[in-house]
Amino acid sequence: MSSTPLQFGLTPPATCSYLPTAQEQLAVLMSPIPHDHQLYEQLVAHNFRRSGNQLYRPHCAQCQACQSLRIPVNTFEPSRAQRRILAKAERANWHYRLQDNNLTPEAYQSLFALFERYIAFKHADGSMYPATPEQLDSLLSSQWQPIKLLTVYQQQQLMAVSIIDALTNSYSAVYSFFAPEAVAFSPGKLAVLYLLAEAKASARQFVYLGYQVDGCRKMAYKTEFRPHQRFFDGYWHSFA
Repeated sequence: MSSTPLQFGLTPPATCSYLPTAQEQLAVLMSPIPHDHQLYEQLVAHNFRRSGNQLYRPHCAQCQACQSLRIPVNTFEPSRAQRRILAKAERANWHYRLQDNNLTPEAYQSLFALFERYIAFKHADGSMYPATPEQLDSLLSSQWQPIKLLTVYQQQQLMAVSIIDALTNSYSAVYSFFAPEAVAFSPGKLAVLYLLAEAKASARQFVYLGYQVDGCRKMAYKTEFRPHQRFFDGYWHSFA
């Protein structure tokens, strides 16, 4: 970890975003702002996530359910089901690009239209509905971390997007969304498989998928990528 003293704040207790019957608190990095990407990568390796310009991790008194999950790139092997997902997408002319976050106004509008449809489809019962441009802007903005977009297409039609932090030794998936009509192609899983391919091609060691919460059904897909590692009790545990 950095030799510079780190200062953290603690948010007040609030209803958990993942487990509605639980209370959550977050430890938020107050200073220094990690313009040093090495510091950011060290914090990501200690259960932290980025949201906009903030870095945070769960700090809940009664619960340790949030476990950062990462996939070691060199040992990952797609399962039979994941190979079928890749083959099905290839037959239907799916492809992807990993691009910088320098969108034209037209590209931004296309991105927001997809984001808006996804939120209405997936999270109509949650606090993100209805989607607003401000929500998307917060995902696409950081004063100190360059953001990349993994954009997934069927022929020329935008079907899925993953917002990615490209770190020296890893990729960290910040948020993903997709077209509701593409659900038969498992676009969320497909985006992870594409990102793993990019990570391997660029000699990165890990792909981080955010927090795994075993009691949250929407996160169950993450555990299908094996082997993977989860951070709890102060270190990384391997799951074959």
